[in-house]
Amino acid sequence: MKKSFYRLLSALLIFFASSTANAQIPIQKIIHLAAAKYSAYIANCSVSAAAAATLRYPRTLKPDGTLVATDASDWTSGFFPGCLWYVYRFTHDEQYKQTAQEWTTGLAAQQFNTHTHDLGFMLYDSYGQGYAITGDTAYRSVLLQGARSLSTRFHANVGAIRSWDNPDFNYPVIIDNLMNLEYLFWATKASGDSSFYKIALAHANTDLRYRFRPDNSSYHVLDFDSTTGKLLRRMTHQGYSDSSCWARGQAWGIYGYTVLYRETHDPRFLQRAILTADYFLKHTDKIPDHIPYWDFQAPDIPNAPRDASAAAVAASALFELSAYAGPHYSEKAVQLLKALCSPRYLAPAGSTDCFLLRHSTGHKPHNSEIDVPLIYADYYFLEALWRYGKSTGYAASRAITAPAPSTPARQAPSQTLSAHIPSAAACSR
Repeated sequence: MKKSFYRLLSALLIFFASSTANAQIPIQKIIHLAAAKYSAYIANCSVSAAAAATLRYPRTLKPDGTLVATDASDWTSGFFPGCLWYVYRFTHDEQYKQTAQEWTTGLAAQQFNTHTHDLGFMLYDSYGQGYAITGDTAYRSVLLQGARSLSTRFHANVGAIRSWDNPDFNYPVIIDNLMNLEYLFWATKASGDSSFYKIALAHANTDLRYRFRPDNSSYHVLDFDSTTGKLLRRMTHQGYSDSSCWARGQAWGIYGYTVLYRETHDPRFLQRAILTADYFLKHTDKIPDHIPYWDFQAPDIPNAPRDASAAAVAASALFELSAYAGPHYSEKAVQLLKALCSPRYLAPAGSTDCFLLRHSTGHKPHNSEIDVPLIYADYYFLEALWRYGKSTGYAASRAITAPAPSTPARQAPSQTLSAHIPSAAACSR
């Protein structure tokens, strides 16, 4: 009853504010921008059944503006198809559905990949989106095989899914891994096989036991002894220090524990989601535009790089959390979205790369992907917009007319496009 009350109250508050907020969160403008950018990229990539496995998936830009694209085995490969599925959700344009299907199909071989913990990102955000929209049983088959592959990385002695196969660690479990658990919960519901649910729940309980400090900030990495299951060390890999809080990791925690509560109704997980969110928001409330620095304890604040991807992940998570914990969290999600839609972070119309958001940070300690666009920032930005649109009735009330996938981006001269968007040859390995 309490959960239903919060969901209704959040929806009503957002609805009554929507006439003002929609002017500040211009959904139609953003979907037009996404469609134009994705159209330009796709127009330079020849997609066929034979070529699907060799597609190049946009990931980021180098500092000089050169596109970085990956093959299907990269952990970020599922986000671009996921973005295309969101454009289809907003536009109802069958051409975007077809395009999303083509780019999703290019990931099919990853269902057998047992060397990564990131199959939730790679498959659930692509095939999972596709299955939710189309009900295609072929997608279901790929997803279930992928869930079986992911499950091979679970070790009962530790009670968690192994993250990296990296000799610098014994048995690492990173906070990002929480983002795989929704996939496993889905697999149990889709197949009737409870082993997926049991693995997800065991991982969650292990994470809950060790992940957080008394102040509710998170450690990025937990490293275990795989034989005894003993925790060996808690540390960072992408944050500033072992005692600091990496902003995107904290956002993963908000998202992951909100999903855990949704799937289990265990109040421990809701309490953890709230505490994790409150820590994040306590720090972003100190920042004039609310977009977090890459690490909340970075020594060069206020000159430290921002991380728009952390803001996008958190915004999406907070919309769902508000249904269980009150409208305060949807108000904070809208606050983050408004900032991301501002000229500082949203790419201008006519910009010739294929990304929506600026100013994300991938891996600062390794001097990698700093103050650049990141495809996963765009994915969670679109997801947050979708959740916002549903809460206001916007997404269900209209379909947005957008440029067809076969057309290049408007206001983007071809000679400029060629400097940033790859040729057809560059779209394959």
